Amino acid sequence: MARVYEIDGIVPVIDPSAFVHPDAILIGDVIVGPDCYVGPAACLRGDFGRLVLERGANLQDTCVMHGFPNTDTIVEEDGHIGHGAVLHGCHIGKNAMVGMNAVVMDKAVIGESSIVAAMAFVKAGIIIPPRSLVAGLPAKIIRQLTDEEISWKSEGTRTYQALSIRCHQSMKPAEPLQQVEENRARIPMGAFEPLVNARKKFDD
Repeated sequence: MARVYEIDGIVPVIDPSAFVHPDAILIGDVIVGPDCYVGPAACLRGDFGRLVLERGANLQDTCVMHGFPNTDTIVEEDGHIGHGAVLHGCHIGKNAMVGMNAVVMDKAVIGESSIVAAMAFVKAGIIIPPRSLVAGLPAKIIRQLTDEEISWKSEGTRTYQALSIRCHQSMKPAEPLQQVEENRARIPMGAFEPLVNARKKFDD
């Protein structure tokens, strides 16, 4: 069970189908919807405003969600938030992705099926249209995404939805082994590849 805290009588809500890592922290007005994944050391601090993960969204390791008083910070259905990202009082559209260590500030809106690149800084109040690639400090729209790139993103999100199921089924505390076993098994994964590899196929 995640570390869950009520404040001012408001208790976080976690749908039973979601997986929230035991080392994640949820405080106050937090709503985690069906089929979501919340990674270890993620912090959803709903002590000022409401935080919402809609169906199938993922919030990965060490991400932070927070907002100013009386605001909503929302990740819509199939939203994908990469390791270490910070979301503060913003709105992430359906099937959009925020890359690793990116920051999205207050009242920014990331349009449906857009991708915010790793390490980008999205300024407060900016509106990003659907299907946009956004990168930089501060972040700017680079170009429109291709169908292949959006498909790649969606496939990656499905791997996290499957991870929620795998974690419910098989993740449990364990003692470390003292040496590597002969013929050590590997994690059973499909053929999903990093975008840099997938792009080569798109270009061929």
